[in-house]
Amino acid sequence: MKVLYSTITIVTLSIMAEICPTCGLPKDLCVCSEIEKEQQRIRIRLETRKFGKPTTIVDGIDDNANLASTAQKLKSLCACGGTAKNGQIILQGDHREKVRDFLVKLGYPEENIELQ
Repeated sequence: MKVLYSTITIVTLSIMAEICPTCGLPKDLCVCSEIEKEQQRIRIRLETRKFGKPTTIVDGIDDNANLASTAQKLKSLCACGGTAKNGQIILQGDHREKVRDFLVKLGYPEENIELQ
């Protein structure tokens, strides 16, 4: 009897899904990333740097793990140079509208994106 019980327990544990530590839902149904996107306030502004060159600064994206990949996609989309550091994405040139449209496509609410 004990052997049969332990075999069933092992099978049951391997079938169970992982649980998200933040929301308590299974990983398949986890909505933490969507909630984080809705709570972020993103600011897109234009600064003038050396020699009067315009620079687009994107502030407020809290997802540091994906900040570099998001910056890479934005640089490719805008066909410009740039970097991601100190929680900011810095793009060379005035690309405020393109960046806003791209962030909306990624799932960030348009109400939370502020253009300056």
